[in-house]
Amino acid sequence: MLAYRHAFHAGNHADVLKHCVLQQILLYMNQKDKPYWVIDTHAGAGMYSLESEYANTKGEYHNGVARLQGRDDLPPVLQEYLDLVKVCNNKGEWTLYPGSPEIIRRTIRAEDRMRLFELHPTDHDLLAEHFDRDRQAKIFKSDGFAALKALLPPPTKRGLIFMDPPYEIKSDYAKVITALEEGLSRFAEGVYVVWYPILTRGDHIPLVESMRALSEKTMNVSITVQEPDERGFGMLGSGLCVINPPWVLKDTLNTTLPYLVDALAQYPGARYELS
Repeated sequence: MLAYRHAFHAGNHADVLKHCVLQQILLYMNQKDKPYWVIDTHAGAGMYSLESEYANTKGEYHNGVARLQGRDDLPPVLQEYLDLVKVCNNKGEWTLYPGSPEIIRRTIRAEDRMRLFELHPTDHDLLAEHFDRDRQAKIFKSDGFAALKALLPPPTKRGLIFMDPPYEIKSDYAKVITALEEGLSRFAEGVYVVWYPILTRGDHIPLVESMRALSEKTMNVSITVQEPDERGFGMLGSGLCVINPPWVLKDTLNTTLPYLVDALAQYPGARYELS
């Protein structure tokens, strides 16, 4: 199935969580002199227009990144994230939102490398154009799950694997676990970051349990910011499981998540979890 386009959801509450956490992990990895690779299994288009018909079909960014604009009391983590979004735009404008590949590109160092996978033909072409002449990145029009094992371990023996599938079909949940099992068998010391949606039916619960079973060094962070719609549908929030997280990450997020949930809350029961 190749129907999913992240352009409809760019800059929403899920992007805010996943991208600020991703940025913090990369900044931590930058502190060590040795280079590393970043592998993005579902890279998308790389950059998204917030003025496009896609982005404004539901206008999800209005309840995401737009809620952080203009605030003068942001915690450091969110300020660093928002500063990155700002530099992707012309001064005073908010017309573009960076996807995970652009978050990665603007955070890693010159000696680090990116491997980006995208199957959707239109998004792949946009991604390839966006990274044209970028010597740090290689773009692949293939299944990131299937290709992952061939890239591990990376030559530098340091790496971050970012998995952000759409979960439009239930088999994506099983594919995440299979990819993690294969990845950990080849590269146990790698940092694995897996995003997941929080839906009414609760498919994320066994997913998180399965990821915890793969490694004792698994940290789970999630936010729930909205109620189900009248039909019981909708994405209530999202989360990230991080295997082999930086040791400072939990403390960093403990001081950030209360502010983030308050900023993004769409109902009184909004909350976060960090364990």
